[in-house]
Amino acid sequence: MTVSVHVSQAAQAAVEQLVPGLVDDLVASRVTAADNDLWGPDASAEASVRLGWVDAVSNSRPLVAEIVALRDDLRARGIDRIVLAGMGGSSLAPEVIANTAGVPLTILDSTAPAQVLRGIDEGLARTALVVSSKSGSTIETDSQRRAFEAAFSDLGIDPAERIVVVTDPGSPLEESAREAGYRVFTADPNVGGRYSALTAFGLVPAGLAGADIAELLDEAEASMLQFAVDSTENPALRLAAALVGTEPRRDKLALISDGTHIEGLPDWIEQLIAESTGKAGTGILPVVLLPVSPEVESAPADLQIVRLVDDADEFHLRHHGEILVSGTLGAQFLLWEYATAIAGRLLGINPFDQPDVEAAKTAARGLLDARPEATTAAFVESGIEVRASDPGLLRSGTLAGVLDALWERLGTDGYVAIHAYVDRNDMPQLSGLREMVAADSGRPTTFGWGPRFLHSTGQYHKGGPAQGVFLQITERTDVDLEIPGRPFTFGQLIEAQAAGDAAVLSGLGRPVVTLTITDAVDDVLALFEAAQ
Repeated sequence: MTVSVHVSQAAQAAVEQLVPGLVDDLVASRVTAADNDLWGPDASAEASVRLGWVDAVSNSRPLVAEIVALRDDLRARGIDRIVLAGMGGSSLAPEVIANTAGVPLTILDSTAPAQVLRGIDEGLARTALVVSSKSGSTIETDSQRRAFEAAFSDLGIDPAERIVVVTDPGSPLEESAREAGYRVFTADPNVGGRYSALTAFGLVPAGLAGADIAELLDEAEASMLQFAVDSTENPALRLAAALVGTEPRRDKLALISDGTHIEGLPDWIEQLIAESTGKAGTGILPVVLLPVSPEVESAPADLQIVRLVDDADEFHLRHHGEILVSGTLGAQFLLWEYATAIAGRLLGINPFDQPDVEAAKTAARGLLDARPEATTAAFVESGIEVRASDPGLLRSGTLAGVLDALWERLGTDGYVAIHAYVDRNDMPQLSGLREMVAADSGRPTTFGWGPRFLHSTGQYHKGGPAQGVFLQITERTDVDLEIPGRPFTFGQLIEAQAAGDAAVLSGLGRPVVTLTITDAVDDVLALFEAAQ
């Protein structure tokens, strides 16, 4: 299957206007040649060490045999459950690969104590843990590793027999892992985390889970020439132009899976685009939708719909004005990486840095060190504690009134971001709140599980346009888990991460409402009723 990008109406006009210039500037071939000057002098140094993904297919080939051999060895020892501790690009790509292949891979990208406990307790005797961190110092991943090490040891299992590490060469994690005797895979340091789908970060966990990673690389390789050629038919050039070139520009991007065989690709695209483009007051806000979401039924003027389908050339007859994309998973990983990098050039930003991500991490660390007393709720309704960054949002004294007040802060170009710092295995229904809020607010609405989203859309929330209003959902629970060797627990960590992000957003003038759930069943129902 070749990659196909079909455009019409405003997206087609953008392609016709911008792609010839991209062809004349040899942009496609220059990206393929890792020309770090494409994004201007300010981005040149960063780009010089972030374009290794264009060679990921060939560089990753030798890994396949090593991963398969390790998988066979683990299975021969009765170890058939793979848990991945990773955040952002380290977890989203393997999740898509495994889900599309139909193989079980437990993703642990949360610090919610009950979720971490479940990851440990469900079959530890037959579990191997993949610890995946580019920097080697990711606090969530480090904490999860410590918890699993203790759990393995308590069960009489040598952690060195069960822990596999993926990291950059020279990272503190590589050093400590080799000292501990863990199996270590080092990735290309010249690939940023969100562009690392076809490197060890994507391949090791998915391959150990049972996905056919050789086939994935074959799919990507079969499409490489399409993306490298300087032609008006290049699907990556066409997609990049359609993403950013409409007049007036549509800076919200709806991502819809509609009949495609690929499972969960919009979540990976969301992270890639939001973190790459959301900076310097500009960017593209990805919004993951269902085919029947309110934004699809009545599309706002600033929302461009992208529909991921099995055959873009067939589906275009029914979806005028949309961007339709089809292709194999391996090919689509490369397509979106190329298109995002090229979109960065068109927007005049550096698509390889993330200048605003560190702010929330710093704020969380400060709260963990200071341990301030929790702020008192403004009021409690139906068991839900209500707080807000601005007292003006609280004047109604009711939950429904506070939400209405938050929507009133939306401009004509605004969006709502819902951040749920909860155990999503215990409250999966919470994601359905997105549909209700989108209908009630009348504006594009995103939903992210915390702290997972901090490693994806978190950059856009702070560095992108100041258009968002933010609804935080946290939980108060008796369940907690110590982090060995740390002076704080998982419960304290996720609480600090939520409070730290809220503080940074509020400091930037973004309105934030925080709702704390105390009963997973009754409170969620009350929240749904208030959002109607």
